[in-house]
Amino acid sequence: MALARAATLLVAFSATRAPAADIGYLAPPGVAAKEFPSPQRPVARIVSPRRSAEELRDVLNEAGQIARLLELKPGMTVGDIGAGSGYHTVRLSYLVGPAGSVVAQDVRRDYLMELARRTELLKLTNVQFALGEPHDPRLPASSLDAAILVHMYHEIAQPYAFLYNLTPALKQGARVGIVDLELPTSKHGTPIELLRCELTAVGYRAVATYELAGGGGYLAVFSPPEVAHRTSPRDIVACADHTGAR
Repeated sequence: MALARAATLLVAFSATRAPAADIGYLAPPGVAAKEFPSPQRPVARIVSPRRSAEELRDVLNEAGQIARLLELKPGMTVGDIGAGSGYHTVRLSYLVGPAGSVVAQDVRRDYLMELARRTELLKLTNVQFALGEPHDPRLPASSLDAAILVHMYHEIAQPYAFLYNLTPALKQGARVGIVDLELPTSKHGTPIELLRCELTAVGYRAVATYELAGGGGYLAVFSPPEVAHRTSPRDIVACADHTGAR
């Protein structure tokens, strides 16, 4: 009996781990980081896969606000860029439904492995996992109806390259929503003017900016450039950081 129970537990554990073992890049590499300028401001260190307690974020309706303002709907494919512990991945999975999908992307494979285990326990079948690089999300071409980057933009080590290499993954008419705080990047925020400057430098166009309730920061919405009309990497000029926090 004990041996049978142990075998059952081992099989269950292996089944839980199976998806995590397959986590890797979903697309070939894009343009190399060396072709782009480095950011002229601090890059915050990745310190945790989660920002704060999920219960508190639910009370503030963080996910609901973002979904409403970005007009996310059932059937869409949404990229959760910098997915971390998967707060938004899980909620987006329910939102887009069985006809849609969520691509949970992160540069930390250990975060994605833990998230894969979480989604399996929750029996979420519409989530894909995508390992990325600091300069390249490594996502398939024309795969996303929308992408969200929530409280992580300031942690992107190579933002100009990352944004450039993200562009091909976005379908025509896609929107990119970036959530952050009006703080210096060294303090885990991104001043909105600096954010707009950096995205504009890569060819993204600012669509709207909203203040999120409960001190959740802002949601800045952008439309990506057309792939064929992107600025050449060597023509991108890094934005100056006027916060004085270096």
